Amino acid sequence: MACIISATSSNSGKTILSLLLISWLKSLGKTVQPFKVGPDYLDPQQLTAVSNKACRNLDLILSGEKWIKESFNHFGGLTDFSFVEGVMGLFDGIGSTSKGSTAELAKVLDLPIVLIIDARGKAASLAALIKGFKEHDKELKIEGIVLNNVQTSRHKKILLEVLNQINIKSLGCLPNCEDLHLSTRHLGLAPVHEVIDLETKVKKWASIAKNYLDIESFKKLLLPPKSNNNAIGFLQKKESGLVLPIAIAEDEAFHFRYQETKELLENNGMPTITWKPLENKQIPHEARGLIIPGGFPENHAKQLSNSKISLMSIKLFAKKFPIYAECGGMMLLGKSIFDLEGKEYEMAGILPFRAKKGQLKIGYREAISKNKSPITNPGNKLIGHEFHRWEIFNEKNDSELNPLWDIKGWDIKINNEGFCNHLIHASWIHLHWASSPKILDNWKKSVMNYSKIKSI
Repeated sequence: MACIISATSSNSGKTILSLLLISWLKSLGKTVQPFKVGPDYLDPQQLTAVSNKACRNLDLILSGEKWIKESFNHFGGLTDFSFVEGVMGLFDGIGSTSKGSTAELAKVLDLPIVLIIDARGKAASLAALIKGFKEHDKELKIEGIVLNNVQTSRHKKILLEVLNQINIKSLGCLPNCEDLHLSTRHLGLAPVHEVIDLETKVKKWASIAKNYLDIESFKKLLLPPKSNNNAIGFLQKKESGLVLPIAIAEDEAFHFRYQETKELLENNGMPTITWKPLENKQIPHEARGLIIPGGFPENHAKQLSNSKISLMSIKLFAKKFPIYAECGGMMLLGKSIFDLEGKEYEMAGILPFRAKKGQLKIGYREAISKNKSPITNPGNKLIGHEFHRWEIFNEKNDSELNPLWDIKGWDIKINNEGFCNHLIHASWIHLHWASSPKILDNWKKSVMNYSKIKSI
């Protein structure tokens, strides 16, 4: 029943192997449902684009076991094939632990593991590496190995002999070639809209999969879980007497969001409308709430700054209806952004800070609300994830904004973070709305309350 594509470390080739398998299955006219472990946004974009099925995140820390099992068994059972792409190395979790790791998820879903290993510079030592992974947790079932970046036919022969000596099945040997290199950015893979000539790449990937992978074995390993056509609990439709359209910023600058967010809103009387700030347009007049997800506003800072209609529209909207902004979306609400070349560009000016590139901040965060926002009440506790390379420099706050919450996480001190008032929630923290019912409940109440007394 399906499998997990994992690795000995990050950057070993999990995503390219996933893309090869999807491309091959599509060439056969088959459907495939991909999943991704953890809070990733960029890898799922690639898997979604190639499979034409929304890749769904499975995150034990954010969502919990029950939610993950329900999502995997429901969506995984609706297609011909299914699999899960892991995160980082097999055992890598929070800090030095395996909490939230691919290994932990494999146990929860009882799935076998396909391990992809970067073979550059490896020969007989490969045996020790694999044995270490097998012995580290004997509850896991490593079904086979895919070797990546195999340099020559001689190198391949050596590696296969090593696998044979330790009785480990080879599921393929991928060459070191340009067609298997994926473009990257400072936070991981490049966004899918930057991939050039994707259709041609998919055809090449299908051919490479057929020629270099044990496709007969993968046909068995990618079989989906047993179909479960029951209505999925966290996305069940809830009738509402009101229709409350929600605008979501979605363009090349803002595209970090979970698939379930739109589904959740639409199933709760809040149809979504795409708004593209880069196109210099007003927020749709019918919108009664605005969500600005993360992304790469720094790469589009000049164009955003020149989009005066978009920026003024946000300013006016912020006085009437609820706004939820996370990470890059919060940066748009600030006074300015310094782009990657150090040039400063004005933004909406709603929040009292300027944003500059800084040190990497990454990890799960426990957040306890200090004040009311459109999605929280004082004392609410939520789990989110932080992942960015930006610092904000606060200026004098002469507005009615309040500190949002106290956050804590592995190896960080408890500190205050975010901005809020009754209409604004702005934070570095990414939240998974579908697995936290209180987020949606509070958001809907806020939207309803202000829709009754305001209009555009």
